Amino acid sequence: MKRGKKYAEVAKSYDRYALYDSAEAIALVKKTAPAKFDETVELHVRTGCDGRHADQQIRGAVVLPHGTGKTVRVLVFAKGAKADEAAAAGADYVGAEELIPKIQNEGWLDFDVVVATPDMMGVVGRLGRVLGPKGLMPNPKAGTVTMDVTKAIQEIKAGKIEYRLDKTNIIHVPIGKVSFTEEALADNLDAIMSVLAKARPSTLKGTYMKSIVLASTMGPGVKVNPVKYMNA
Repeated sequence: MKRGKKYAEVAKSYDRYALYDSAEAIALVKKTAPAKFDETVELHVRTGCDGRHADQQIRGAVVLPHGTGKTVRVLVFAKGAKADEAAAAGADYVGAEELIPKIQNEGWLDFDVVVATPDMMGVVGRLGRVLGPKGLMPNPKAGTVTMDVTKAIQEIKAGKIEYRLDKTNIIHVPIGKVSFTEEALADNLDAIMSVLAKARPSTLKGTYMKSIVLASTMGPGVKVNPVKYMNA
């Protein structure tokens, strides 16, 4: 992948192979963010898990104390009183079967998170081929299949993020924006790392967190010393 001049310049300003403590890493990510826009600060955790085994899958959600800095658009699949509740709680879009052709045929995807009441999962399941690959399928483990739509919407709007292993057994999540203070980013990082540490599969042998990297959207990666989080 070809990198720009700015990226090359900032990458030379620190040791890319060194392990930094989290505070130093956050300061470096803020300092080395090359873009003019407010970049997202991303966390990438390479695990020793094998996601092909159900007992080594990692998936869940956590509310970041300072949010993500992003306005999240929520679509809720619900009917009747639950649809009214979702609208009152601040859902951006609420609907049922009538949304199927709009998403399937028209390619409408102007939302970031999908919430569904359990009785609507038969309907939502028909969108599996569209929503699944984009990581948008509601899931009970992430709290997005629930009867408590108010709580789900409020948590998502407050900065709830979902984490899961990708096909290469890496977890990628946003922890805020470059414009956040170092303290706010540190709080968000500690919140997600604490949850991930507790999510270690009991069947896993060997190293759980093989590497932890922080990076801004357009910036180089900074390696974080994982020792702090080993016994969190």
